[in-house]
Amino acid sequence: MNEKPISHDEIFNQLNKFQAMDCKYSDGRILGSMCTEAHPIAKEAFFKFIDSNLGDPGLFKGTKLLEDKVLKMIGSFLSIENPVGHMVTGGTEANIMAIRSARNLARDNKGIKKGELIVPKSAHFSFKKAADMLDLKLIRVDLDENYRINPKCVEENINENTIAIVGIAGTTELGMIDPIEDLSKMAIQNDIHLHVDAAFGGFSIPFLKDKGYDLPNFDFSLEGVKSITVDPHKMGLSPIPSGGILFRDQSYLDAMSVDSPYLTIKNQSTIVGTRLGASAAATYAVMSYLGKEGYANNAIEAMEKTHFLADNLKNLGYELIVEPKLNIVAFNHPYLETFELAQLLEER
Repeated sequence: MNEKPISHDEIFNQLNKFQAMDCKYSDGRILGSMCTEAHPIAKEAFFKFIDSNLGDPGLFKGTKLLEDKVLKMIGSFLSIENPVGHMVTGGTEANIMAIRSARNLARDNKGIKKGELIVPKSAHFSFKKAADMLDLKLIRVDLDENYRINPKCVEENINENTIAIVGIAGTTELGMIDPIEDLSKMAIQNDIHLHVDAAFGGFSIPFLKDKGYDLPNFDFSLEGVKSITVDPHKMGLSPIPSGGILFRDQSYLDAMSVDSPYLTIKNQSTIVGTRLGASAAATYAVMSYLGKEGYANNAIEAMEKTHFLADNLKNLGYELIVEPKLNIVAFNHPYLETFELAQLLEER
């Protein structure tokens, strides 16, 4: 560290040089990111609340109310009137929280000591982290011909140690939506927690369905669904970090609550202690500003561009892996290997 202070101008000259090395969403050259540039109103709200800490909500009561309002707003398009949950750092933390709650409930209510977690082979790597951190056996089951989880394989792997099943609504690589209705029936029949990772699809599927797109149900309208991950910092246009975890009722948070005696609120269920309140404020601002109509328009425009890209790739001789369900296009080059194609794209 420098011995003497450095001037404001010199510091920002240095910062500008580092930032110049970064890719920017606005330059149109980022091809493989689920995030995007935050909406201007979200950025403005974010900086207004930059010093707020949701980890100590008694000191930041207004910011806590904003978090509650955001959860209720998200719940309004995920078929739940009064969800419980939190704004967190992103899909990884949200997924770990969901599995931690399921693990604790299975341990306390069923006496399961060596739990098993069933996920599709298309699941996000955060479930590997969850299994490692929570001492669970990770069961990765096969996909069907459409790259969705195969319900038959799930059924074959359910046993007395299964603590949760995971379904994906918008897979990371292909944007596929698992048959959550089938998983819901299995979860109910076997009294197992069903978690839906809708980190990417949560802010687009409901609005596309409202506009007539033929997409499957995945949310709390299905009785077996107990928790949903949804990330406002993806299709929600909120700044990073803005993740969300929603549960069906308070019992799921209580199952992983720990005492926090020195804070104004005496228990805490999130993984991180100090939590940025700016994310809640920013998400509230952009959701209020856009409304359901704005998100629907964004989702439809994204799908129009998706189909434009997919159609023209096919016209050029590329092979689509699957027909897009959400705004992700996956394809193979006619003769180049994937790694070689990726290198050429990066060079350009």
